[in-house]
Amino acid sequence: MVTGPPAAAILAIDQGTTNSKAVLVTADGRVLSTGSAPVGVSAPRPGWIEQDAELIWASVCEAVAACRRGAPDADVAGIALSTQRESVVGWHSGTGGAVGPVIGWQDRRTARWCTEAIDDRGRRLVHERTGLRVDPMFSAPKMRWLLDHLPDGTPVDDVRLGTVDSWLIWRLTGGAQHLCEAGNASRTLLYDITVLDWSADLLAVFGVSASALPTAVPSDAGFGRTAGVPHVPDGVPIVAVLADSHAALYGHGCTEVGTAKATYGTGSSVMAPVDTLPAAESPVPATLAWVIGGSPRYALEGNILFSGATLSWAAGLLTGGDVGDLVALAATVPDSGGTTLVPAFAGLGAPHWDRAAHAMVSGMSESTGRAHIARAAVEAVGHQICDIVAIIEERAVPLRLFRADGGATASPLVVQTQADLLGRDVQVGEVAEISAVGAARLAWATLGQQASWPAGGGGRVYTPELPEAERRRRRRVWAGEIRRARYGGGAA
Repeated sequence: MVTGPPAAAILAIDQGTTNSKAVLVTADGRVLSTGSAPVGVSAPRPGWIEQDAELIWASVCEAVAACRRGAPDADVAGIALSTQRESVVGWHSGTGGAVGPVIGWQDRRTARWCTEAIDDRGRRLVHERTGLRVDPMFSAPKMRWLLDHLPDGTPVDDVRLGTVDSWLIWRLTGGAQHLCEAGNASRTLLYDITVLDWSADLLAVFGVSASALPTAVPSDAGFGRTAGVPHVPDGVPIVAVLADSHAALYGHGCTEVGTAKATYGTGSSVMAPVDTLPAAESPVPATLAWVIGGSPRYALEGNILFSGATLSWAAGLLTGGDVGDLVALAATVPDSGGTTLVPAFAGLGAPHWDRAAHAMVSGMSESTGRAHIARAAVEAVGHQICDIVAIIEERAVPLRLFRADGGATASPLVVQTQADLLGRDVQVGEVAEISAVGAARLAWATLGQQASWPAGGGGRVYTPELPEAERRRRRRVWAGEIRRARYGGGAA
């Protein structure tokens, strides 16, 4: 039997909030093998979300090992990274040892600091240079917290700070490279998205030294070569890096104005490319999606703090923690029976940006059952996406294409509910690992192999089934309950 040479593949690593994944992707879009490993998340105090940097690295190595076992003969042509974004890692430059916990993107320990320590001038600078607003979700306040809580005797000059992509690049290259990708840098509140570099003015606002930060480079600039990585030969180039939400946008082929995607993870990202940055501050901020071939692509993006996490919370309450059982329970009733869940467990992200909002369940009666509350949890995910889409269409252009990805999209009920509440078609890609595949797609393009597989991987299209009058009514009720969660009154 004659066999051909081993298939060349990009090893795409997708490091997320709760899992690390590895995927081997050929130039024609075939997924040869996948691997995954869980990542622990802890909440040592209310509002604090932490991870362990070494456990993140260990989970990446475990995912890579599992992926390589599935295709041991694959020729790894390069590595691509897709990573969680605003979470912050701090480590010693000499040893690589962490100087504290990884502070997660959902963490809100700096909420009071963001309110009290940043003056109006600083807030204006943040918006002018980054397109974002001062909020504990973003990286700079977390960096400031780590610097203010270094272990006794730690020299500040020895501390290196970065987002998760920079930590992984450091580890993948054996400490040779302290780099981060421009799209990830744009989420820190320290990076000027028009100049495409760290802003000295913003570094001064947050008291972060440029010497502690990685060099920010384009998404396809090259990020060094592997050294001492288990199951990967030394010298493999790290070809491309994207933030996870941005990688999903790229993987879906949503690169033009009028297209958008929603990623349903622990939280959710709704992102739509735009040609020009908003002149005024928007409830759905502008961000830098990527820099490819020296050219930036901007987008409007709204971030939801609790989407998949809403389903997990409700599952813990109603079905012993199993989200699949929760969705099955929700499917036993045609609607929520008037019950509304506002999952403001850590306040509200876009487009409301109210960290003081309170979670609430309302509209219950003596006929309300467990299934109605489960259905309200499913609807809460969809309503939050709708809130962001409404602002994107108001501030940019009507959307002609809306694609979805992430764990919750495996549920037909979740996606059909989304289509019903949006009043538009929702296409779900067949590729489960869309962020990893998006990063791999960019890596192949960078290596001169334009990927030939269909953007988004095809997939099922969900068409709205809810009458328009009922859709509008449900949206009005939701808006009223959002006001109550924020202000304690004002039902629609």
